[in-house]
Amino acid sequence: MTPSVNYPYQTVGFLFRVSVDNGEEIDARFQSVSGLEVQFETETFKEGGENRFEHVLPVRKKYPDLVLKRGLVSPGGLSKLTEWFNTTFDDTLHIVPWNLDIELLNEEQKPIMKWRIIHAWPKNWKIGELNAEKSEVLIETLELSYNRFVFEKT
Repeated sequence: MTPSVNYPYQTVGFLFRVSVDNGEEIDARFQSVSGLEVQFETETFKEGGENRFEHVLPVRKKYPDLVLKRGLVSPGGLSKLTEWFNTTFDDTLHIVPWNLDIELLNEEQKPIMKWRIIHAWPKNWKIGELNAEKSEVLIETLELSYNRFVFEKT
């Protein structure tokens, strides 16, 4: 009997979607999503009498900012995501965290993996350079801070 081997998914990185916690898709597809990363902060401990090495111990997990990039959405009807950022960065400083889902899709647009982003809030909102000498799509960059993510295989 041949042992079961898990091979990497034969899928591409451009099939993904971002949605709000309840599964409601938010306004637009994104050009790129980055910041799905976790690492341990460490602390070095020197043991008395042992001079050959130091112990490196894990302290807590650390997550970078989640960065979403897309072509600038038309201001005609503000998208749900744009409204959230606008409300956060207006004069009242009203920060309401959301949980987001980032799903990797197969060729039939069905989710095969999901990352649930917990307690995300808008940290930075950037519009690309306005330059009359270049013929480029204007890119909007949305940066979010979050507490953690949970990986789920669907």
